Amino acid sequence: MGIQRAQRASLALTLNYVALAMAISAVTTSYWCEGTRKVVKPFCMGPVKVKQTYCIRFNSSDINDTRLVQYIYETGEEKFLMRKFHAGIWFSCEQTMDLQGFTCRSFLEIAPDHERGVLWLCIVAECLYIGLLFTGGAMMVIEMCPCFNMMNRLKLNAFAALCTALSGLFGMVAHMMFTTAFQLAVQLGPEDWRPKTWDYSWSYLLAWGSFGTCMGSAVTALNRYTKTIIEFKFKRRTIEKKLRIKQILELDAPEDLWYITSLQEQADQHAALYVNGTEPSCINSTILDNWGRAYC
Repeated sequence: MGIQRAQRASLALTLNYVALAMAISAVTTSYWCEGTRKVVKPFCMGPVKVKQTYCIRFNSSDINDTRLVQYIYETGEEKFLMRKFHAGIWFSCEQTMDLQGFTCRSFLEIAPDHERGVLWLCIVAECLYIGLLFTGGAMMVIEMCPCFNMMNRLKLNAFAALCTALSGLFGMVAHMMFTTAFQLAVQLGPEDWRPKTWDYSWSYLLAWGSFGTCMGSAVTALNRYTKTIIEFKFKRRTIEKKLRIKQILELDAPEDLWYITSLQEQADQHAALYVNGTEPSCINSTILDNWGRAYC
């Protein structure tokens, strides 16, 4: 039993809203990629009352006394600090020296100068993705308004499916552009930012989830449009058969009444099958008239 037209419209609209919410959440957050940076520990400043693991401590309590020889006990990996960072389309945030918070800066400043065009293309594509996705959802809402006739609803449905599918293509391009821009920043970016380890984070997965949901909405809307067109064509064929039978009856040919009645019964059966939601078939119910024409 197929899903009715109203249910398919509600499903397409719901998927569109979910994709839009996921896209906005992904674009406005900076957790597309996250990882760690390996930096040298800074010197501990001021009086040290407790052991601090994020800075290097001198053996002397008076660091301003230049007459004393000061030794640093940290050696090897103990001299380095692993600071976490996360980056998105707009910002890149890194842990502070005391590992208690994050400091952020624009990702455009981190991207190499000759590769910033890729990041700008990513930003433009993301904006087009969200804009077209919103436009498709708005058309789906307007389509459900009862003040429009069936033909206007079909036109709105077609444009909504087109906008949603086009937005999905822009979203896919935008996500791939950000991947390229980030990898270039990792290889060619400033030394004080390049990460030691990194991986994609939940915002990146949310963005691709939005793309998948968007394409599901587009396919659902297009399926609704296609099925409605097929139903209209079947109705037209049924009406044409009835009109053809009526024309034959007006010819006043009593010897042809044996197949005219059969044609009328076949048309009624097909209409009943259509009303019940079953697709009619002509494989086992074909009738040939005296002129060799076949009717279902």
